[in-house]
Amino acid sequence: MALFRKKHRVRNIYEPDYRRYDAISDRKRAERRRTFRRTIAALVFAFLFLMPTVLTFTNSFMASSEISANYGSIFATNTSGGRVYVSKTVNLKFIPDMVTFSQYITVLFKSPEYLMKFWNSVIYVVPIVIFQLFVASLASFGFARYRGKVKQLIFFLYIVLMLMPYQVTLVPNFMVSSRLGIVGTRWAIWLPGIFSPFAVYMLTKYMRRIPYSLYEAASIDGAGEWQIFTQICMPICRGGLASIAILIFIDYWNMVEQPLILLDNEEMYPLSVFLSRINAQEISLAFAVAVIYMVLPMLFFLYGEEYLVEGILYQGGIKE
Repeated sequence: MALFRKKHRVRNIYEPDYRRYDAISDRKRAERRRTFRRTIAALVFAFLFLMPTVLTFTNSFMASSEISANYGSIFATNTSGGRVYVSKTVNLKFIPDMVTFSQYITVLFKSPEYLMKFWNSVIYVVPIVIFQLFVASLASFGFARYRGKVKQLIFFLYIVLMLMPYQVTLVPNFMVSSRLGIVGTRWAIWLPGIFSPFAVYMLTKYMRRIPYSLYEAASIDGAGEWQIFTQICMPICRGGLASIAILIFIDYWNMVEQPLILLDNEEMYPLSVFLSRINAQEISLAFAVAVIYMVLPMLFFLYGEEYLVEGILYQGGIKE
């Protein structure tokens, strides 16, 4: 009977399972290939996004003649003042033939109107950011703390106004500003910005993630509404306030339509209007002005990057 007995190979427990090792190594190689492809794709997109900024910074050190030779065909006009077809290939150069600081000297010292426009931008944007956050904090606390049909209707109207492009509300803003007699003044820019619905909507969604039991516990301990707002709600919403402040700053730092419609004095225009109206005579200065214009938003973003990410991902929840 032993001749007909099936023989089975008994594997030694100390013998390595090469098939398992091969499967693990195949998964690791596949994961490394995916990581490599993702890294290459991220590098390509990073280069595409950073190329305009790097190009602007390096070209700001070019001489006026070199900038005109490389990009002058884009701004060429015919005898009637209209644009002409660009038949030449634009030469994108990252490294100037000769480094010069003449553009910055002209912008910073010889032409003070550019610095005046820069400070106009600061004067417009900083009060809008501060007071819009102040108004939005009070309004959002009311929407998040108390519920009711009237408040829900008002909040829905806020959402409708936020979804409308600014160009749609530009004519009503002009009419209201004209009735108030503030057209041509800084208040025509400040008031619509301070009472913008964007910050109210974002901060309300942020505050509604705060557990209501936290408010009840504070009320039981004898805290009033102002103490709940200042000592509980605001510290929790610090990341949200910072992220919203960055978004508001970038939005109004780049405004163009508002000053063109609501202001009638070009000396009061912000620097963003100049950058949107570059002509052939100002090509050489445009790169230097653009670099100066980018410094403040970049510093603001780099300083608040951690709060921006926290505000977007965390959204006001309480960490357990």
